[in-house]
Amino acid sequence: MDREEYVEAVLQAVESIPEGSVATYGDIAEYVGQGGPRQVGAIMREYGASVPWWRVIRASGVPADEVGDEQLHRLRSDGVRITNDRVNLRDVRWNPLAGSPGHHN
Repeated sequence: MDREEYVEAVLQAVESIPEGSVATYGDIAEYVGQGGPRQVGAIMREYGASVPWWRVIRASGVPADEVGDEQLHRLRSDGVRITNDRVNLRDVRWNPLAGSPGHHN
């Protein structure tokens, strides 16, 4: 897929993350089937304002420095429990294969 298609696929994947769940940058790359966490992060920085960007988090569960406070605030508003400024991915990680309608690979 070309860059435009990739950007669209990443943004659609992020839009699919339900309220109360999070995905890692790597999860999104895997879901889309191309690129990696850095590519997804770059797309989110450039185009992510129109999607629920705060639901995409580092694999460590710690938000990116430049958006940390706002991201944690928005996640709390979504109902995600935050402990020591960290999301427990085990509890809230999005699994698109767990019966979500419209998933295609």
